[in-house]
Amino acid sequence: MKNLIQNFSKQLTEAIAIGNNAKLTKSNNDIANILICGLGGSGIGGSIISELVVNKATVPINVTKGYFIPAYVNKNTLVIICSYSGNTEETLNCMNLAIAKNAKLTCVTSGGKVEEIAKTKNIDCIIVPGEMPPRACLGYSLTQLLFVLSFHNIIDNAFKAELQAAIKLIDAEENNIIKEAASVAKILKDKIPVIYATTYNEGIAIRFRQQLNENAKQLCWHQIIPEMNHNELVGWTQKSDNLAVLFFLDKDEYSRNLARVEINKEVIKKYAGSITEVYSKGNSAIEKAIYFIHLGDWVSMLLSELKGVDAFEVNVINHLKSSLSKI
Repeated sequence: MKNLIQNFSKQLTEAIAIGNNAKLTKSNNDIANILICGLGGSGIGGSIISELVVNKATVPINVTKGYFIPAYVNKNTLVIICSYSGNTEETLNCMNLAIAKNAKLTCVTSGGKVEEIAKTKNIDCIIVPGEMPPRACLGYSLTQLLFVLSFHNIIDNAFKAELQAAIKLIDAEENNIIKEAASVAKILKDKIPVIYATTYNEGIAIRFRQQLNENAKQLCWHQIIPEMNHNELVGWTQKSDNLAVLFFLDKDEYSRNLARVEINKEVIKKYAGSITEVYSKGNSAIEKAIYFIHLGDWVSMLLSELKGVDAFEVNVINHLKSSLSKI
């Protein structure tokens, strides 16, 4: 897992090459909306991308993480199927339902049944390298989603330069990223992390939470500002030293949200064991997202080492899948 995290920038470079060479076809119908289907490490890219392009996308983008698709899906919907293994049963069910509704489909996968169906149905399919944990391949899926959206004129192609800038950024900052991640990991050890981010950064917060879950074998939770100011903030009424609060922040954030963060810290510091802030780096939303993703991945890896757990194994998920296959 450590090697995979170290090679994140190389993965992004390879992903760009894959995207540039992808064979995609235009829809026969005007695209009115987009649905991204995927779960876990395969699906988090959809959550992040839907927020990253919210101010650029020309049509609504939704994400589904289950067995079914919304009723609005029709011939004017672009459905993007994201399953790294190609065998995610929930996503396969969504794929078949979308085919039945005559939607325009594009798949991002390393193979499996998704690739088989795509070949049979003549569906666009981008193949990425396989045989790795899905959570360690976000660079592949995230990048392909941007290429698909650009191909269908949902966003412009400015993302290409921004991805290249993000690669240069994390390569230049790698030592600093690892140093900061080690500091954060020490703070989180033996604590329950509470992750806070602001609007349009929820995908980043979810990604970090999931990495702590899978790599560090750590329970935690996340909430978003300003939404949590209308509910969760009221829950901070009892002293709990085992709670370690972590804010993902951007200095260019909307001023009202930055003001909220300061007020939140005043309230929370009376009850939490610690409050830590991490700030994004970069000039674009994509650069900042890539930076946060890489930093969070390193935190999860280094925390797993501090806890003495195997970051790679996910035996309980394999057990779940095995048990479901017998039903």
